[in-house]
Amino acid sequence: MTGTGVREYPRTVEADGGAFELRFMRAGDEQAVLAFARALPPHDLLFLPRDITQPKVLGAWVHELERGTLTSLLAFRGAEVVGCATIVRDPLSWSPHVGELRIVVARSMRGKGLGRILSEDVGALAVETGIEKLVAHMTPDQTGAVTVFETMGYRAEALLRDHVKDGAGVKHDLVILSLDVARFRARAAAYGLGTPEETS
Repeated sequence: MTGTGVREYPRTVEADGGAFELRFMRAGDEQAVLAFARALPPHDLLFLPRDITQPKVLGAWVHELERGTLTSLLAFRGAEVVGCATIVRDPLSWSPHVGELRIVVARSMRGKGLGRILSEDVGALAVETGIEKLVAHMTPDQTGAVTVFETMGYRAEALLRDHVKDGAGVKHDLVILSLDVARFRARAAAYGLGTPEETS
């Protein structure tokens, strides 16, 4: 995938931390993504179903990208990955209309607007594929991420208690935020605001 009706990739974006290149993840990015993942606090990875600090997981990730079951955007500062956003959708499941958004940003780039840029871009990509509902998982104490999604119209839908366990065996809650795309579009139109595509 090289571009969409909304955005063309690769493209350069501006955040508080400077200029960054956004492009689709592809084979050959494994080592850069692995370095990025291993620099993240382990707690930040709890909402992901797999441990992306493991090379074999990165290999499986690239395989799914090549199959077209995942779409991932990477944010680069030079040769360094500083952010990643992924759309997960299973068209053969009972919920083919639902897409899950997974966003991870380097610690040095938090609070600078990159997370929101990634969220909006990947959200617009998801909507273009016909997704009707978007969901995002995170731990409740990831307050910055929760705030970003809530300002985009997401609302808390469920709290799963003791749902994930960290490397030390400590259990953590998981919150699920969701966005009804049709409802968001209707509300945006009523207030003269842009749709997810237009606000990205």
